[in-house]
Amino acid sequence: MRIEAKILNLLAAALICAPASATAQQTTIRAGTLIDGRGGIQRNVVIGIAGARIAKIESGNARARYDLSQFTILPGLIDAHIHIGAHFGRNGRAVTPSETPVEQALYGIENAHVTLMAGFTTVQSIGAPSDVPLRDAIARGKIPGPRLLTAISPIREPGMTVAQIREHVRKTVADGADVIKIFASKSIREGGGQTLTDEQILAACSEAKSLGKRVWVHAHAASAVRASAVAD
Repeated sequence: MRIEAKILNLLAAALICAPASATAQQTTIRAGTLIDGRGGIQRNVVIGIAGARIAKIESGNARARYDLSQFTILPGLIDAHIHIGAHFGRNGRAVTPSETPVEQALYGIENAHVTLMAGFTTVQSIGAPSDVPLRDAIARGKIPGPRLLTAISPIREPGMTVAQIREHVRKTVADGADVIKIFASKSIREGGGQTLTDEQILAACSEAKSLGKRVWVHAHAASAVRASAVAD
């Protein structure tokens, strides 16, 4: 990686991880090209950053602390479906039975850093209990990583009653879930058939909605997609 790219990545990480309270002094960056995220492109502008937010965009005549006039700056990327702790272990496989919880946590930290350096500033991890301490550490500014949203514990068992599904949603939200995930169908590798009934899907969606949470649905069968859309 060229030294200029390293500097750019470090600057991006510093801005993303800056605490929101750090508003006393603005950081200014000159951009050769700015993609504004609203369908527009601006040339030779100076961006003012206050804490973790863009405070202003001025013409290129303004003074800037960092000169990135040879670069294009764009809003942080968003990935709505990842598993932040997923990795290939010492055996070269996705599952390493002998891994310790500490090793698994370190892989999550590594993935968070790599994801941030790739330009992703928000990701949705669908999901595992280990996401929660990682998310919170990133939010505290102790670990470099993107803003992390997690489902923690998906609903996947067709044998659950409606009452059990509602209780699962409530517990998952109490445990800190940002979003609720349900498996409404099998994997496409298993044919993709619907697994949860329409009633179960409705129970999960309505309970999540009452608690102010979105539902992320794994659905391949047309019937499962339809039931999920109606339930939402």
